[in-house]
Amino acid sequence: MTSPLLDSAWLEPINSVAPKKLHFHESSKEQCYYPFIVKNRSVPTDTILPHVMYRDVEEAIAWLTRVFGFTEHYHHGDPSGPISGAQMYLGNAYIMLKRARPGCASPEQLGYGTQSLTIFVDDIDSHFQKAKAGGATILEEPHETVYGERQYAATDQDGHHWLFSKHARDLSPEQWGATLTKH
Repeated sequence: MTSPLLDSAWLEPINSVAPKKLHFHESSKEQCYYPFIVKNRSVPTDTILPHVMYRDVEEAIAWLTRVFGFTEHYHHGDPSGPISGAQMYLGNAYIMLKRARPGCASPEQLGYGTQSLTIFVDDIDSHFQKAKAGGATILEEPHETVYGERQYAATDQDGHHWLFSKHARDLSPEQWGATLTKH
């Protein structure tokens, strides 16, 4: 049995995983087994995908593109209204932008930050110069951390805290004073 919902371009073979049992319709008596998972090109599954609140998503897309070098993957919303959400990426890092609605707010609206987002880039120094020239508020100049990263910190126009980082040295956690949890 084949389903029009399962397009071969969206399927990814998984050889090391037991076949998945799929029901195509509640009233169907047939069960089909497929040794794959469905791959969705709209949502990456091998990473944490933060949803970041902005007062104006369209403005955030433009700012994050111009200042931090992000690329828009897609946006969505009512065609007659403002953009309500978007997905953007920089290198291999993806984020979702969401319009702050009642009950949600950006750090600028709250008056404080609630998280920090770390994005890895190839050239910290040129990224820093572009962000600084573009109007990012610089919180930390580029420096090497005790754990072996070269990074800088900045906030965007809505107060979100960003760390841009690159591996400078390969250090084990013990080399810089962390304690590994043994499992």
